[in-house]
Amino acid sequence: MGLMDGKRGIVFGIANDRSYAWYITKQLVEAGAQCLFTHLPDPKGKMERRCRSAIDELGIQDPWLVPCDASKDEDLDAVFDRVKTDFGKIDFIVHSIAFADRQFLQMGNFHTTTRQAWTQALDISAYTLLAMARGAAPLMPEGGAIISMTYFGGEKVIPGYNIMGIAKAALEHTTRYLAADLGEKKIRVNTISGGPLRTLAASAVGGITEMHAHQERKSALKRNINGEEVGNTAVYLLSDLASGVTGETIHVDAGFSIIGL
Repeated sequence: MGLMDGKRGIVFGIANDRSYAWYITKQLVEAGAQCLFTHLPDPKGKMERRCRSAIDELGIQDPWLVPCDASKDEDLDAVFDRVKTDFGKIDFIVHSIAFADRQFLQMGNFHTTTRQAWTQALDISAYTLLAMARGAAPLMPEGGAIISMTYFGGEKVIPGYNIMGIAKAALEHTTRYLAADLGEKKIRVNTISGGPLRTLAASAVGGITEMHAHQERKSALKRNINGEEVGNTAVYLLSDLASGVTGETIHVDAGFSIIGL
């Protein structure tokens, strides 16, 4: 019997089989959960094919997969309306999306960030968590759980992380406000601060190779983390084992965040 038997939820953010969302889904499915998926729409269908390929790797047959640009309220509304029609209710949401213009993710140029780049990064990387929570809450009549993905760059300055660090700080505090707001509905909201993983999103960050090496040298466990470790923490937070945990940022970074100079 799995921890997530009988639970169903939506995973936003599978880009490929190396993404955090993929590892989280892998562990959720192994724990017995039913996962629903969205993909970023594009005219040529490239993102859908990439998403389907990653889901196929998990052995999920005929997945529930719909297009969604999370920066558009009408797309999110359409997703939740269809979930209501098809299933009636859900138990969890996985928010694993972020975006910033990569030209501003280079060391030494944070001060050049434009208003447009700032607004776009915070909208897609942070506001979307609030928008998803708003859409999901009516579909969680008996309570539920929501998680998102953050990084230590939301707490401390990480060279090259720049505007994404600001967006992650906003995401983390949005987590706390949502936890307070939705607590009376028995909906828990938490975020996982994962160590650097070699993902599609991470490849846009300037100095990412050095970040991986520094992580291994500095962390308490003297190594980098792997995707399954983040996935296992997600299962815990979305399961009844974490029934008393909300508003938290859980670090899964091999102890990197506890070490000073």
